[in-house]
This record gives sequence, structure tokens and C-alpha cells, in this order.
Amino acid sequence: MQSRQSQTLRLGECPRKVVGWDTMVPVVDGTERRYVSLDNGASTPILEPVRDVVDEAYKWYSSVHRGAGFKSKMSTYLYETARKKVATFAGADDGAVVIFVRNATEGINVLATRLGLQPDDVVLTTVMEHHSHLLPWRQFCRVEHVNVDDNGRVDLDHLQLKLTECGSNVRLIAISGASNVTGVVPPVSDIARIAHQHGALISVDAAQLAPHRKITMGPSGAEDSIDFLTFSGHKMYAPLGSGALIARRELLTQDVPHLRGGGTVSWVGLEEVVWNPSPGRDEAGSPNVLGAVAFGAAASILGEIGFESIVEHERELTTHALDRMRRIPGVTVYGPADVPVAEDKMGVICFNVEGYAHEHVASILANEWGVGVRNGRFCAQPYLERLLGLNKDEVLDYRTRMFGGEKFGLPGMVRASFGIYNTIEDVDTLCDGIEAITRGEHVEYDRDEVTGDFIPRGFEPDPADYFRW
Repeated sequence: MQSRQSQTLRLGECPRKVVGWDTMVPVVDGTERRYVSLDNGASTPILEPVRDVVDEAYKWYSSVHRGAGFKSKMSTYLYETARKKVATFAGADDGAVVIFVRNATEGINVLATRLGLQPDDVVLTTVMEHHSHLLPWRQFCRVEHVNVDDNGRVDLDHLQLKLTECGSNVRLIAISGASNVTGVVPPVSDIARIAHQHGALISVDAAQLAPHRKITMGPSGAEDSIDFLTFSGHKMYAPLGSGALIARRELLTQDVPHLRGGGTVSWVGLEEVVWNPSPGRDEAGSPNVLGAVAFGAAASILGEIGFESIVEHERELTTHALDRMRRIPGVTVYGPADVPVAEDKMGVICFNVEGYAHEHVASILANEWGVGVRNGRFCAQPYLERLLGLNKDEVLDYRTRMFGGEKFGLPGMVRASFGIYNTIEDVDTLCDGIEAITRGEHVEYDRDEVTGDFIPRGFEPDPADYFRW
């Protein structure tokens, strides 16, 4: 494993170092096009060097931590080495514990159960948050929300106001490291400093941030350090079902773990249980060893590529995309309007095309241009409502229609999100497709009344023709 991973991957090699980078997909004219994946904000493909590490680890796969056999010892070594690599990637010190979970969503839920939150406690979060960082706290305590401005940036003045209003009841500020809708990157270090000055802790959902910007949790107890950090391998070119919650060990005050069972205990009687220290306490059952190995490998490879190069590449793609899209009549782009792209925005662009439903635009791009984007509300409904300028009556109307079974005509956007392997050619294919849509140059589509999807008339490829079980 060591020899393969030590081959440093350079950024310029990335387009051809992604599994499936040259996959051809069918389009409506009967031909095939190279698939242009611009849905990296949801999940990334796997890097070939990550796959190679996992392929080599397969032969050592076994149980971990308590097996006497050599393969078990090797699997334990691989699993615990992955933990160290993830800690290094996040800039965590010895005072932090890395807890492997399935994804960032699970990590945030584990944190919510382990903080010992009380009904009178307050968690301050923002209108910008993904539902995974918005919802878990509601079960345990009071949640207050910090506003965003018209471009989707966090209103720091409103944060200060909320801290003053809620006083010593504020236990935690929960904030995204980057938005999955606008790409906004809040000033996390400044917010950490504000939190600690008010006696609160800070949790950062770094699922979107981790593949795009260097993360430094900082030393335990430092004024601008992050107390809790969550992120996922499937957004870091290791989509094999592993993520991490990194926490200051002494801050996990609730004794009982989120999940209980094998591996979480040091002693069990019929009427007594003694829990293991973390991370064991928080990793119930047999772990995803190979997912952790892939996660650790991806973390190391991104570090080898270097975030200065990643940021510059992303800035080039995003600036080019925004420059072209803002010159297309009828296209509305949401989020910060800065061109060239500022430090507080990463490579995520949400937009709409006048006269077209977001579902329709995404379907045309997929079926006629081979471009994979995402459309909808991106698990961030309150944020989209704010960016779309919906008033309370409009929100109530679409809520009523949605619960009435409507699948079409609900507010949403189209999202293009860039990865380290995307190219200027990919961006131009996207923009060429959008320009064609605004000119009405596309085939006829029928709307599925059940799903709300737009389907090209007479074109519906069968997935079983491309992948047979």
C-alpha cells in the first residue's frame, strides 16, 4: 500500500485519474457523449490512486481490534492509520478524537446526542445550513437562527445580536464551513473566536469545505480553534461510505453513546454497563474498514496535491463559468456576485433559466449534452427560500401544494459544482447547453405526473442495458 500511495498526484493529471472519467453516455440524437460530471457537491467519483490503495487493502480485509490472526492485525493497522491520516488532514491535535461514521450527517447526529444538551440550552445556527446541521439539535434544546444577506453570506452583526439576546444559554454555534448552494465560505476562524469569547463552542459542518479548502482545527483551547468538525469521504473522491466526527475529547460530556452494542463497552453485566472511551464508545458494531482506508487515502492525496493549487484551479473554472453565464440572457445566478471569485466563494453555482422549470433544465443538460447537474432544493430549503426572495405567503403556498402531492412547479434551482478533475472544456459544455436552452434549441419533453421529472419524448434508455447484475 505504501508504494502506491507515495506516488504524488499532480493537479494537472486529475482529469484522467478519476475512475470513469471517460465514460460515454447515451443522448437523444442516438450518439454518445463523454459524461461531464458537475454534481460534485453531492458526491464525487473515486480517484484512481484511492482505488489502488483500496484494491491492495482488500487482501488484508478482516475483523479489527480483537482478532489474533495476522489479517485482523493488518486490518486494525489500516483502520487506525486511516484515523491518523484524517486527523492530520484536519489539522487536529492530540486533544481531539477522530470518530469514524458513515457520513457527516451521522457525525452531527452523534455529536448532538453526546453534548449533554438541556432544554434551556441554545444552539445558534444559520439560515444557510444544510438540513443535517439544522435539524439534529431540535430534539434536545432551543435553536435560534442567524440571518444571511441577499447574496447568501452570514450576517455577522446578527450573530452578535443573537449572542447578546441569548446570553449564557448559548452552548454551541453550528455553522457550515461552506454552502452547498452558493459556495459561500464563512470566516470560520472569526466565528470561532466570537463563540469562545461568549463562552460557547463551535461545530463546523465541513462536508462541502473539505475537498476545496485547507482545514485547520487548531490546538485545543485556542481562541480561534474549531471544537467539533464533521466531513465525509464521499465528497473527497472516496465514495465508500465513511466520514468523521472530530471532537475535543473532554467536551463529549454525555456518557451514553448514540448507538450501543459491540465495541462500545469495556464491561457488560445483566444490570451493569461500563462504556469504552471514545472513539470506541462511538463506533458501535463492525466498522467500515475499507471505507476508512479510502477516506484516509483521499485525505493524504488531497494534501499531496496541495490546496493552493486546488483553490487556484477552482477559481479559474468558477470565474470562467460565472463570466459566461452572466452574459446569457434569461439566466439568474444566485449567491455572491464577485468576479473574479473571492476567497469566500468556492466552485458551486446555482442558477435558473427564465421560462424553464429547474427540473426541465437539468433534464435537457443530461439528455442532450451529457452533463450531470443537480436540481431541487439541495437539503437547504430555508436558504433557498431566502435566496429566491419568497415571502411567507409564497412559502405557505408551495408547502400546501407539496403536501397535496404536487411534484412540479415547486421552487428550486439548478446546481453545477466543480471538482479537481473538471476542466474549462467541461464548463464550456455546460454553458453551451444553457445557451441552447435559452434559444429553445432542444427536443420535446413530457412531464411525468408522478415524479415531476421531464423525459425526452421517445428517449428513455434502460439502465439494465449498461450494467447487468
